Amino acid sequence: MAKRKVSNPLALAVLTQLSERPMHPYEMASTMRERGKDLTVKLNYGSLYTVVDALQRAGFIAARETERDGRRPERTVYEITEAGAAEARDWLRELLGKPVKEYPRFLAGLTFMPVLPPEEVMDLLRERNAHLEEEIRSIKSDLRLARTGSQSHPPLPRLFVIEEEYVLAMREAELRWVGKLIRDLESDTFDGLDQWRYFQEVARHKQEGAERT
Repeated sequence: MAKRKVSNPLALAVLTQLSERPMHPYEMASTMRERGKDLTVKLNYGSLYTVVDALQRAGFIAARETERDGRRPERTVYEITEAGAAEARDWLRELLGKPVKEYPRFLAGLTFMPVLPPEEVMDLLRERNAHLEEEIRSIKSDLRLARTGSQSHPPLPRLFVIEEEYVLAMREAELRWVGKLIRDLESDTFDGLDQWRYFQEVARHKQEGAERT
């Protein structure tokens, strides 16, 4: 995997925005939010200006001009360079073609869940499923609106909502898997449940002993 001069994913968002046309940072942020890209890339103005500065130092973008709108402060309009366009293409090829080891928060929770009693874990998993169901409903609603359009927005091609499709598929898969885990715990068919409960009993006795001393 290549070591990027600017590795923040927001940098790739900036490069792809500037591949369309020159923009100033405020326009970049507005366009990303309008298109829902802030759902997949963490976006705030402080980070955006830091990334823009880093991309300029790396030679991936260049200041084209400054403009002023009324009494507002001057804004610098940036354009992508040939090196920046090449970097964006190479980065996208890596992201799309090479799976990498990631560290989801939920995976960490599953790894260390024996610290909590099984009954509490079941309650937490039920709570998670409720949140997943709500998120799935919201994503489906957004996708329907994107596909059908509205009076103010025309329908969007699948190309521009593909990331939402992926998120939906991942959330639906997680919902099914967590539901199965809950049923296994509820029915006492989860392998290792006896050891888990024994571990909890030992931990409880240790805690009670410590409280008495």
